[in-house]
Formats: sequence, structure tokens, C-alpha cells
Amino acid sequence: MTASDPSSHSSSHGSVFQNSFYIGNNLENILYGIELVLYFKTMRVLLTATGRARKRSNIFYVAFSSIMLFLVTIWVASGAIFGEKMWIIDARYPGGLDQYWKTNISVWYMDCGTTAVILLQLMTDGLMIYRCRVVWNSHRVIVIPILLWLISFALGITVDWATSTPGGDFFTGLASQLGFAYYTISVVLNTTLTCMICYRMVRHGKEVQQLLGYEYASLYFSVVTLIVESVLPYTVTGIAFLVSLGISSSTSIGFVSVYFLMMCISPQMLILRVITRKAWDDHTFRQPGSTLKFSPESTGTTTLPFNTNETKTPLQTLSNVYLPESKV
Repeated sequence: MTASDPSSHSSSHGSVFQNSFYIGNNLENILYGIELVLYFKTMRVLLTATGRARKRSNIFYVAFSSIMLFLVTIWVASGAIFGEKMWIIDARYPGGLDQYWKTNISVWYMDCGTTAVILLQLMTDGLMIYRCRVVWNSHRVIVIPILLWLISFALGITVDWATSTPGGDFFTGLASQLGFAYYTISVVLNTTLTCMICYRMVRHGKEVQQLLGYEYASLYFSVVTLIVESVLPYTVTGIAFLVSLGISSSTSIGFVSVYFLMMCISPQMLILRVITRKAWDDHTFRQPGSTLKFSPESTGTTTLPFNTNETKTPLQTLSNVYLPESKV
């Protein structure tokens, strides 16, 4: 696979690669603003929680969210600095913009940006694996995803090394081949986890619908629930980037900018949903200690004895519906 090479274009300001890089930088700034809003909203919920609402997991989510923001900030800052030097400070560089890219792409701050996004991707993929375990309530279903994560971890180290060597360019040579293999494994992992999470949620929703009707099952078919819980934007943008990289499109630099920001925004939306207790947790599929019974006057039947002294619990639309655990 030979990815797009800026040097293969004419050294004009109108090259597709340069325009894609410029548009990608601007999209990064917009998406970075969205990430900041989500981050500070998350911190507000976590840091203002008191009493029973304050959990040990809150400390983890504070640290996880802060590290993600720090890593994505490094990437956005490195791209902005590189763009400023290429388009403004060194605009008259001998050979033009494309030659400047080829000569300076492995500068130290761009290497830091590459390292940051690799670490960010490993963190996001790890969170997706954990959420898949929660949604399926099983450790066996994440065996293959963990193996894929370990492979992507090893490939990520080699990609970081290849791009940090003098003259190393993610879009050309050995670095591009290793990068394509790395992102292929990562996107396959993301797609697999997204499909598994969506399938589990839809299947559980159908079971609830058969027993209680669509009114109580509608929560499980919510578009927002499926998109956020499965980290769908991250997966979709990853597929788009991988396709553009695979066909050696000069627009791949634009797709990767959106992909890297979704790598942070999607898990941040999921974390916000978790801490506000709207996400599925370990108790969604487990049988509670007590048994839920329906009153004869509400079901219209008296064929079975009913103890009127027991506490009656009205079933609300947002209540967890516990079904027998499915064997995976």
C-alpha cells in the first residue's frame, strides 16, 4: 500500500493534499471546542457529586478524561504549529509547501503528536472493550477484542518508531505500510465492538418488547443510546479514514483529523452518560435480590394467588428490566 505522498503533487498552493490538511486543521479546532465543552461538563458532574453519588470510579473518570484531553491537545497544537510554519513563516521554502512537508514532517513536536494519538487510541479502544464486557455481562466475549488490542499496541509502537526516525512520514514508505496495518487492526477492533454492543442492546430490547410491549422497550431502541453506547462516531470516521488511506487518496489527511478528534469526543460522551447514570451498567442484566410481581388488578387475572401484604412496585419506563441471563 502506498499512501498519498504530498511530493507527488505539484508544488502549488492548490494541491489537494495541502487543501485537505488546511480543512482538517479547521475541523480539528471546531471539534476541539466540542471536546472542551464535554470535558468541563463531565468535570462539573464528577467534582460536584456528594455523598453516595461520589464513587471511587469518579476518580478514574476524572483522570481518564483529563489524560484524553491532554493527549488530544498535544495533537491539535502540533498540527497548528506545523501549519503556521509551513503556510506563513516558511511560505517561501525552497521547493514549495510539499517539499517543506517532506523535509520537516518528522520534527520533534509532530513526533509528540503522533505518540499522543497512538496513546489516545489505545485508551479509547480499552474503554470500548470494558464497555462491551459491561453490556454483555461476560468476560468471554472480549477475549478476541483483547487479542486485537494487544496486536494494535505492538503495531502502535512500531508506527511511532517509524514516523519518529529522520525523514519518517506517515503517508510514505515503511511508516505508511505499518500505519495502514495498525489502523486496519484498530478499525476492525472498533467495528467489532460497536456491532457487538449494538446487537446486544437491540436483542435485549426485543426481548423486553415481547414481554412488556414497545412502551417499555423504546429506551433500548433509542438512536442516542445506540450511538453513544457503541461509540459509533469513532468507528464510522475510522472506517472513512481507512478507506481513504487504502486507496491512496490525498484527502486522507483531512479524514484523519476528524478521526483523531472523534477518538476523544466519542468516549467523552460515553463517560458523561455513565456518570449521569443514563448508561447501561453491571446491574442492567442481573437479577435483583427481590422479585417483581404484577398485581392481579393491573393484569386482569386472578388465576394465581397474590399476596396483598407484599410491597407493590410500579414499573417505570426508565426502570431496568431484568431478564434471565443469556448464555454467551
